[in-house]
Amino acid sequence: MSEHPTLPPVRLRADAELARDALAAPLLAQAVRLARWAGPDTRVDAGGELVDEQLPEAAEVLGLADDEDGETWAGDAWRLAVDTGLVAVEDGEEREEGDLPGRAGPGENLALVTGGSPQDVLGLWLDGFDAVFADAVAPVLDDLDAVVGEDGEIDFDALDWDPEVEADFLEGVLGNLYLLTVSEGGAGEGPVPLPALAASMVVPDDMGEPTDDVLEQVSDAMMRLDEQFRLLEPIGLVEYQPVDEALMAEEGEEPAPPLDDEDVTRYGMVRLTPLGLYGVRARMLEAGVDAPAVGDLADKGADALLDGIAGYPQAAAREETAAWLAGRDALDAARELLHAARGADAGSPLRRLHCQQTLSLVGAEAEPAVREVLDDAELGGLARVWLAERGAADVPAPPESMIFWLAIDTIAAQLDSDGDLAELQELVEGLSGRHSGFFEAAWRVEHPATAEVLEAMGRLHRDKAAAKEARKAAFKARSRQGASGS
Repeated sequence: MSEHPTLPPVRLRADAELARDALAAPLLAQAVRLARWAGPDTRVDAGGELVDEQLPEAAEVLGLADDEDGETWAGDAWRLAVDTGLVAVEDGEEREEGDLPGRAGPGENLALVTGGSPQDVLGLWLDGFDAVFADAVAPVLDDLDAVVGEDGEIDFDALDWDPEVEADFLEGVLGNLYLLTVSEGGAGEGPVPLPALAASMVVPDDMGEPTDDVLEQVSDAMMRLDEQFRLLEPIGLVEYQPVDEALMAEEGEEPAPPLDDEDVTRYGMVRLTPLGLYGVRARMLEAGVDAPAVGDLADKGADALLDGIAGYPQAAAREETAAWLAGRDALDAARELLHAARGADAGSPLRRLHCQQTLSLVGAEAEPAVREVLDDAELGGLARVWLAERGAADVPAPPESMIFWLAIDTIAAQLDSDGDLAELQELVEGLSGRHSGFFEAAWRVEHPATAEVLEAMGRLHRDKAAAKEARKAAFKARSRQGASGS
C-alpha cells in the first residue's frame, strides 16, 4: 500500500558519546598528536608528505619508534592530519627559495578537538573517514614499475582499476553490513563472517549452488575486503578480526572458501562500531538513501510521526513515539495525533493503528481529547477501544456500521504493516467469526480498502467456506465501487 523507509531505523548513541569515540579512534588520535607536534622545523615534500628524515621523529612522537611499521603508521597518521585540516602545509614548490622543503604547522581544525562541539568533532571524523575510504578503494600497486609510463606517471589503464566500480563495491559492502546490523533478526551488534559479506555482493540472489567461477569471485572479494577492513579499523569504523594468515593462498592460487561453520571465524569477522553505524549512515544520507534513526521524528508534527514510523519494527516504533511524547502536554498531543490519523488515503489505516498504539502510552489526561471523537466515523472505534482498555465509564456502544468499518480499517492496517502471517490469519478469522453474517455486511462498508481487505481475507482464511464467502463479498464490493465511480 504505502511506501515505507528503505532501511529499518538505527539506534545511534548521543553525539557527545560518539565524539568521544571519534577522538579515541587510533588513527585520528595519532593525527592529532602529530598536528600538535608539527612546527617550524617540520619539513614536507611538494605533496605535503613528511620527508623521509622526519618519519623517525614522527614515529617516536607516536610511541612507535620500536615498531618495525612505526614509520608507515606515522606516515598514515600525518596524511590524515593533512586531509582533515588538523595540519596546514606550505608546499616546497610554492616557496620563494625554490627547491627547499615545505613547512607545516597546526591547522585551523586542530582547535575543534578541544574547543569544538560534538558535531564539530564528528564532522572532523567524517572527513577522516572519507580520506581512509579513498585509500581503501585505491589500487594495490604490487609492482609499481609495471604501471609507470615513460613520462613517469602511473598508467591507470594498465591497472585494470575503475575507481567508481571499486567505490561502489565497498559502499555496497558497508551498506549490507549496516543493514545486517540494524535489521531485526540480523547480526545486531555481533560480528559478520567475511565470506558471508563477500558472498552478499557476488552471489546472485536466485543462484542455488554457487559455481566454481562465482566461488573464485567470492574468494577474490574476501581478500580485497580483508585489506580494506584492515585500513578502516584504525579510524574506528569497524572491529575486525583479519583472515588467518595460515589460510592465505600461495601465489597463483585462490584461497578456498570455508567449508563448515567451525572454520568461519578464521576467514575474517567484522562488525560496525557505534561510530561506524553513524559514519555509514551519514554517507547513505549524503547519497540520498532513506536511512532513518530513532529520535529523528521527536521534534516533528504528529502527521510526520505517524507516517514516519509506518515501516518501523514494533520496538523501534514504540521507542520513537515515546520520544515524541516526552515533554509534550498529553492532552495537546492526543488531539494532534487524532487529527493526523484522519484520512482516506492508502496510508491512513496504518496511521490510525499507530495513533492507537501511541495513545496507549498517554495517560488519563488524554481522555477529553479521545471523547471528542466518539462520534467521528473514522476515529470513534479506536476511541472506544482506548477508553475500554482504561476502564473508563460511560463509553457508548458503537453503532454496527462503526464496528464493521473498524474491522476493515484494522485489517487494512495490518496488511500494510507486513506483520506476522499467523497473527494476521488469527485476526481475520477472529473478526469474521465474532459477527454472524460478517461478509454480507462487510462488503457494504464505506471504506476505500473494503474490496482489497475482503480479497485478502479470502486468501488468508483457513476455512474454505468462509474464504469463499470473503471472495464473493470482495466481488460485490468491487462491483459497488465500479458502479459508484461510473
